[in-house]
Amino acid sequence: MSSAYETGRFTSIAPHEVEQVTTNSDAADIVGRMLTDLRAHPTEWENHTLERFLDALESSLRALPGLYRNRGEDFPDRPAWKQFTEALVMASGYE
Repeated sequence: MSSAYETGRFTSIAPHEVEQVTTNSDAADIVGRMLTDLRAHPTEWENHTLERFLDALESSLRALPGLYRNRGEDFPDRPAWKQFTEALVMASGYE
């Protein structure tokens, strides 16, 4: 990054991959791939430190209902592994 206005990126997990998450094992696979991506590109993520990631994860979890609303979808009353995984991926680059 060469400018104060440039930001980092999200993890390299594609949205269609998150759509397929239905189990804790699926979620764990995504987390493992996120870790591999972070290790390969340790400073490219927007939120590459634990403190920044956890701060963004909190914001991502709070923002999920609005994200669903903006997509014209109902946010589930009982979120599943897919919604948790969406928040994890969001947190890698959430500002």
